[in-house]
Amino acid sequence: MSRLLPLLLFFGIAILLVGGAHYYTWARMVRDPQLPVTLARVLSVAIALLGAALIAAPIASRLVPRDSMRPVIFFAFVWMGTGFLLVTLLGLTDLGRVLASAGLRLASLISGSPVAPADPARRLFLTRALAGGVGVGALGLAAMGMRSALAGIQVKEVPVRVPRLPEALRGLRIVQISDVHIGALLRKEWLQAVVSRIQSLAPDLIAITGDLVDGTVGELAAQVAPLGQLSAPRGVFFVTGNHEYYSGADSWLQHLPTLGIRPLQNERVKLAPGLEIAGINDLSAHGSSAPDLDRALRGRDPDGALILLAHQPKQFLEAATKDVQLTLSGHTHGGQIWPFSWVVALVQPYVAGLHRRGESQLYVSRGTGFWGPPIRVGAPPEITLLKLEPA
Repeated sequence: MSRLLPLLLFFGIAILLVGGAHYYTWARMVRDPQLPVTLARVLSVAIALLGAALIAAPIASRLVPRDSMRPVIFFAFVWMGTGFLLVTLLGLTDLGRVLASAGLRLASLISGSPVAPADPARRLFLTRALAGGVGVGALGLAAMGMRSALAGIQVKEVPVRVPRLPEALRGLRIVQISDVHIGALLRKEWLQAVVSRIQSLAPDLIAITGDLVDGTVGELAAQVAPLGQLSAPRGVFFVTGNHEYYSGADSWLQHLPTLGIRPLQNERVKLAPGLEIAGINDLSAHGSSAPDLDRALRGRDPDGALILLAHQPKQFLEAATKDVQLTLSGHTHGGQIWPFSWVVALVQPYVAGLHRRGESQLYVSRGTGFWGPPIRVGAPPEITLLKLEPA
């Protein structure tokens, strides 16, 4: 019963949010423009069905074999992203209308002349024009966002000057991938292309900073098989993200070494004289698996440089107080779909890119895959190539 109540609460909130968003969409796109009766009925049914699909698809994917549900899940997640863009653009237009109305009222108060009554025909024309413009704009952004998410992934080169890095390691090449999210939509063929691209960069070291999978080892072992082709002279390392703890983290931590990938669980490895790498578990882990930076750093070389892998950027705040030269993180997806990046910034201190805090630096990847909608707007996916230089 104690586990059922949070689940019911979660679904209750989800239904309220989904229902509210779809009602708002219906009101602005169907009711207010006073569409012809037949068209209004068709669109009303379509919006209701799309809302139901967002709730039903994730549940059905747990009850029905995932491969058979892939087209349904894909469609539902495409609508999730498109609907988010639609609601965002509608909200911005409504905000503009409120500001314009407030401006007219203020001008009326200043001038002392009354506001002219609105022409109903002009208001209806404007409402229809805005609804049509928003619909076209949302569909256009969704189409471009799908191309960004599913087409070729950018290789982002980032030069980083690292204090105490030995001169012998100048030019060390680290390839970072993060938030790959192999699961219902991203599969073996896509991952194979990512692996081939990584190997073409001739990395000295490969870092996978969490959220690699969305599913159990039993479901996805064949889909992640291309990871076994990853190789780098100084190793391939992995730290958990929050999604690993939704997917059976213990089983994945046992499976990844069979692919030649070394998980770092609150531990540290010496890469070369004067350079170490450490990794800490995600903040989702609890008990004996909880993230423990002190344990990972215990006995470190005080005169050498250290690279830390930590899934969430907020974990950098502690690392910066403990003389960690470079932290690599992910988790944020760079916001994935603008303006969701504004929401991410409320809970994570850094959303994307290279940041400095004192003598410590953080690089936050926008992620290599995607979660949920196969759409990225203003946050293209990346494979990161970090080129280290002594500071």
